[in-house]
Amino acid sequence: MSRAGQLRRWLPVVAWGGVISLFSTGYFTGENTGKLLLPILGPLFPRATPAELLAMHRFVRKLGHFTEYLILSVLLYRALRAGRRWNLRAAATAIVVAGLYAVADEFHQLLSGAAAGQGLLAVFGRLLRS
Repeated sequence: MSRAGQLRRWLPVVAWGGVISLFSTGYFTGENTGKLLLPILGPLFPRATPAELLAMHRFVRKLGHFTEYLILSVLLYRALRAGRRWNLRAAATAIVVAGLYAVADEFHQLLSGAAAGQGLLAVFGRLLRS
């Protein structure tokens, strides 16, 4: 495959890895996302108690975490299979690589204090993709 073809396959993986790294910074802590999401959730669910709104906020955050690694897994699989039909080896490799990225990301978050580790949720997201 040409260098341009390889770039087209792998650039989205690298770009999405950058997005995940951005999401791992202090800008996207629960406190900061709460400032954005809770004012939206309140009017959407006017009868919800503050505790219920916080639970919804946590759910949205978990869903986002799940989704970001699901997307990484799909992009990795797309890059690894290089246009061929279903490929079990590429799928397994994509899951393992995405899992390793999730572990490294969780470790980074724990060291930086940005968030508590949620690696199992990320791994679960990749397993559902396979």
